[in-house]
Amino acid sequence: MEMPLPNASVLARKARVVARLQKVLPMDAVIHNERETRAYECDALTAYRCPPMVAVLPSTTEEVAAVLRICHSEGVPVVPRGSGTSLAGGALPTADCVILGVARMNDVIETDYENRLIRVQTGRTNLSVTGAVEEDGFFYAPDPSSQLACAIAGNIAMNSGGAHCLKYGVTTNNLLGVKMVTMEGEIVDIGGGYMDAGGLDLLGLICGSEGQLGVVTEATLRILPKPEGARPVLMGFDDNEVAGACVSDIIKAGVLPVAIEFMDRPCIEATEAFAHAGYPMCEALLIVEVEGSDAEIDHQLSLIMEIARRHNPVELRESKSAEESAAIWLGRKSAFGAMGQINDYMCLDGTIPVSSLPHVLKRIGEMSKEYGLKVGNVFHAGDGNMHPLILFDANKPGDLELCEEFGADILKLCVEVGGCLTGEHGVGIEKRDLMHVQYAANDLEAQMAVKDVFDPAWLLNPAKVFPLDASEARRSVLVAAE
Repeated sequence: MEMPLPNASVLARKARVVARLQKVLPMDAVIHNERETRAYECDALTAYRCPPMVAVLPSTTEEVAAVLRICHSEGVPVVPRGSGTSLAGGALPTADCVILGVARMNDVIETDYENRLIRVQTGRTNLSVTGAVEEDGFFYAPDPSSQLACAIAGNIAMNSGGAHCLKYGVTTNNLLGVKMVTMEGEIVDIGGGYMDAGGLDLLGLICGSEGQLGVVTEATLRILPKPEGARPVLMGFDDNEVAGACVSDIIKAGVLPVAIEFMDRPCIEATEAFAHAGYPMCEALLIVEVEGSDAEIDHQLSLIMEIARRHNPVELRESKSAEESAAIWLGRKSAFGAMGQINDYMCLDGTIPVSSLPHVLKRIGEMSKEYGLKVGNVFHAGDGNMHPLILFDANKPGDLELCEEFGADILKLCVEVGGCLTGEHGVGIEKRDLMHVQYAANDLEAQMAVKDVFDPAWLLNPAKVFPLDASEARRSVLVAAE
């Protein structure tokens, strides 16, 4: 289908905005050709696409501030973008917006081993933060599955976690400070090289705000000394619910592994065909990793394996070498790519109490039969952060809509059992109209009032997070008042 041609006033506005942006940025940092802007038309939630009006790639905080001042004066919406790995549509453009990408902002500004921190520009990828300090015996703990590609900017926006967040926490637990630019172009520093600032917890407000409040250009991150050692154990079970019960029992026993990861049969089969990690062909698989000295590891794993044996595992395999450990994790880290080779899928992100794992896994299996769509489950079981992968056919009319309906029911189930709509992917556009399931009207009003303070014109990352009817109604009132 051909796109409708823009009218003269739209073209004139675009030309004016582009001309102003080219005065404050290098020519190659302003992308306005329609063909080239299509590279920014979606993020990892590829079911939805919309080319932006313009995309810009600043290299400094000052350039970001200049861009935002121009967009604010022109009334142009701005969509901040890290690496575009959002699975919730968090960086989806609107046709009238400027995409503000931070990919060129990837410098390490400071490392301070005495105070265990590193300060980086937020376009730097997650894995490369550890890469900057690992030779000196340190690492950055949050490790999303997309850590090779995802940017610190997106990690902060979505409060990302990863496999090892059970022990080390998510981004907010490892973020000490930010430099942020407001929509008006004001540069502010929040937090810094210390544990907690006095007064309001603005840092906690910014982390997880999904680009609604400002553009974060620099981050001060906590780095940690590498542990003496780490060792995983692989557990296979003939039932999803039994595996879920095992996870619950490990947590109840007071043992704190660094990670507990879950995969079911569809994911096991896909990853084996893709990565050849040597996984057993069973209904459910757990990867449980502990770390510390050899004595600590031996003690913790003996307790964990004793708990596992009570659940009659079909396989219980403790890693005996670095090579075996790498193979165990290779399959888990390859799961999303492996599933993508066999089917279109939508990756959900909901969080539940660990004790509810058996019940929720059973209900997802029942709903899968009701909807006629298969589900692959792979997730951070230790903290109840679930990632069901709903398989569908993007070329089959109605399949995407059926998949979305199924996904909404899974997320509603998460809330019903005492969990929430998102653990680390954010709300974006995917869950915005489910926010009323978790929050009452006055709760949403309070959240939107915070945005009013930081972004009075509602120009930052439009049509995300809040139910569309509520956010658009708010923006309409503001536009009418101008």
